Amino acid sequence: MSHFTTIKVQIKRGEILHEVLQELNYQVECNTNVRGYQGDTTQAEYVIRQKNGYDLGFRRSGENYEIVADFWGAKINQQQFVNSISQKYAHKTLMATVQEQGFNVEDEEVLEDGTVRVLVGRWV
Repeated sequence: MSHFTTIKVQIKRGEILHEVLQELNYQVECNTNVRGYQGDTTQAEYVIRQKNGYDLGFRRSGENYEIVADFWGAKINQQQFVNSISQKYAHKTLMATVQEQGFNVEDEEVLEDGTVRVLVGRWV
């Protein structure tokens, strides 16, 4: 019986996801198996290996990615894990979009509640 759980996340761009995982100091392997309970495995595009044998994977599901893992065995805080990746992904996606559309970052600050405020501009 599989113990894998999948969580849908608003992540569309695999190259940015890969950068985010590396910036968060995760060792990432591409296109390999996610290990879970009693040797169960499932395929994912990006896999974070853990020493305890319970990996965390990201695989494409339609236009978005989903996280696939045996969270009980992985022994991580699921909400904290998802939030940290989602926030950093949103920031990197915003910065890439700003640059692609010809804007410049004028100011950036992190507010007390952890919100990041970015001011962009462009000469017309």
